[in-house]
Amino acid sequence: MHHGLVEYILSIMDFPQKQLIAEEKQEVSEESKKLFPFLEAVYSQMADEVRKFMDKMPGGFFIYRADGNEEIIYANRALLFLFQCNTMQEFQELTGNTFRGLVHPEDIEEVEASIKEQLAHSQYDMDYVEYRIIRKDGKIRWIEDYGHFIHSESVGDIFYVFVGDATDKKRRQEKERNALLSEKSQREKLLQSQIEQYDKELKVIHREHLRRLEIIEGLSTNYESILYADLDSNEVLPYRMSNRIERQFGESFESRDFVWFMSDYIRTWVCEEDKETISKVTTPNYICNKLSRNKTFYVNYKVLNNKEMQYLQLRIVDTGSTGHISQIVIGCRRVDEEVRYEMKQKEIFEGALRDAKLANIAKNTFLSNMSHDMRTPLNAIVGFTALAKNHINEPEKTLDFLEKIESSSEQLLHLINNILEITRIESGKMQKEEMVFSLFDVMQDIQKTMKPYAEAKAIAFSIDMIDFKHNSVIGDREKLNRILMCLVSNAIKYTNREGNVRVTVVEKNATNNYATYHFVVEDNGIGIGEEYLERIFEPFERVENTTLSGVYGTGLGLTIAKNFVEMMSGSISVQSSPGNGSRFMVGLSFRIQESLPDTVESTKDILIKLLNKRKVLLVDDNELNLEIAAELLQDIGVQVDMAENGEIAVEKIIGSMPGEYALILMDIQMPVMDGYQAARAIRAAKDTGLANIPIIALSANAFEEDQRKSWESGMNAHMAKPFNMPKLMELMISVLCHKEKKI
Repeated sequence: MHHGLVEYILSIMDFPQKQLIAEEKQEVSEESKKLFPFLEAVYSQMADEVRKFMDKMPGGFFIYRADGNEEIIYANRALLFLFQCNTMQEFQELTGNTFRGLVHPEDIEEVEASIKEQLAHSQYDMDYVEYRIIRKDGKIRWIEDYGHFIHSESVGDIFYVFVGDATDKKRRQEKERNALLSEKSQREKLLQSQIEQYDKELKVIHREHLRRLEIIEGLSTNYESILYADLDSNEVLPYRMSNRIERQFGESFESRDFVWFMSDYIRTWVCEEDKETISKVTTPNYICNKLSRNKTFYVNYKVLNNKEMQYLQLRIVDTGSTGHISQIVIGCRRVDEEVRYEMKQKEIFEGALRDAKLANIAKNTFLSNMSHDMRTPLNAIVGFTALAKNHINEPEKTLDFLEKIESSSEQLLHLINNILEITRIESGKMQKEEMVFSLFDVMQDIQKTMKPYAEAKAIAFSIDMIDFKHNSVIGDREKLNRILMCLVSNAIKYTNREGNVRVTVVEKNATNNYATYHFVVEDNGIGIGEEYLERIFEPFERVENTTLSGVYGTGLGLTIAKNFVEMMSGSISVQSSPGNGSRFMVGLSFRIQESLPDTVESTKDILIKLLNKRKVLLVDDNELNLEIAAELLQDIGVQVDMAENGEIAVEKIIGSMPGEYALILMDIQMPVMDGYQAARAIRAAKDTGLANIPIIALSANAFEEDQRKSWESGMNAHMAKPFNMPKLMELMISVLCHKEKKI
């Protein structure tokens, strides 16, 4: 389309605007003004006709401004159809009515650069680009764009563009490319087969020339240079020449000295690092030795052509049939794609190998630390158990040994829990739990738990709660507790005697029923070097290993804490330097809840009152576990009955009187009948009073999928072994209260 026609079309479509400008400037006479209504009608009709004409064009057509935000002035119906838009308004909303909004975001920079480059070469030719678009239905299509730039005083700088759907064309090109790659491999095999077949025909002298031509024809589809050489006569003759070997042969296709030709070619074209190799493999002696074992061989090398690095393959084939190697065919072809693909694959494999080695190092470090850290408390447990037996009649010593056994057991359990925790996190099965809790209670728990450890090292330990307006919140109390316990525990561990550890909690913003809290744990301990700060939250990372630092742990605590913070949509950061202590900062938001009622009665008293002299049925196939759990429950005044497997438990419940049992504590993995089966059998009891007895799973299976199975089988709650007695009492109270509310 000539640019004069485009200017004419735009002037027709823009006539009313020009009329208004002319009137405002008073550039026309009164007589001319009288003609404007008539001219406006004429131009309006002409504009409608032009639009109808362009809307009926079979391909997409649009005009957009070359400057500013590249506003689209006009788009025909075919273009709207291409974008699956029914109206111009839909098209404008989809593209922002700009050329940049029309093109796929990943293609726009390359497209505009291509258009500018083509305009720089010629302003009179149509520019051509291909790019992707995103239709209204979300599908991506390829289009071809033929555009032209116009500069006019009347309409300004514009592009008019013809477009068409090129998706099928792109798919055909991809299919053809794959077919060519497949064909290339087949031709390699075919070449070898042809050479072997042609070798049988060498007995007939007059067919020698025909055989060579057929070989050359087979090679010609892939090889840019083909030469025939006779090593005995030291001659080489070209059959097909690339621009690289025209220099040696000229245009006459005359034979040359083979040794001279190879030497000159290598000196002129081959990259410095490959010259020695190519010089070696193209000597007559090397060629004869290599071809005596195989009918063909090849070597890859690099050349620099017009400052572009190119990868070539030189293939040499024995065409003789007498057993004496002299007559050979040499083919040279570009292998840029294959070599770059191989280089990329090699880089990927090397990266994977490097990552695997790093992972193996991390694993070995972890296993080394874990082995040491687990053996230390195990050694203490075994040792102090032996000492307790030897001093069984000395209560004070025995109590001291038992306390140390308990401490070592807690340490070992902590290590195991951390390992299981990180496994659950990495498997993606960890979820956030919501419950109402008191932040003040959480901080009291931290104070109560960590203060003895701080006092043991004469560390000044304090907790400050600043600007607190909302104490009662809804969130994951357990994860918050774990985060703060980890940070405070680390602070005490890595702070020297008579140091300082301070925890500060500040309530910041409170909007839309949510409040943001900043938890800061800071110490004046040994600090962390800059090289460790970058990976302090990575699994198994520790500033020093257990043996050197004397501090036990797997290096998983901060990893778990960071994952918990991210699960709660919060943030965690650290500031530290060697010798100046560390400062860990955690930001979390919680939903605000009305204040919690104060607890007057103790947990034990509440539990005994709820049980109301009813028994608790303890189910476990392990005699030792039964004995321990029964003793702990009986110590607080609970009446306990026991069953060794699920079948016995079901028999006792079905044969009991309503109100005889208040609660069942059920193990999962048991012989005869497991906990899941037993729970289902109890829930299926005809007597609803027996069928609705609360059941709490007590199991070493601690993952969330295990908890889900417990609930699906009809149990009310799930607690992992080894259980903490105060927490078990709280859970029993919660389950019993929930049942009473239902009643």
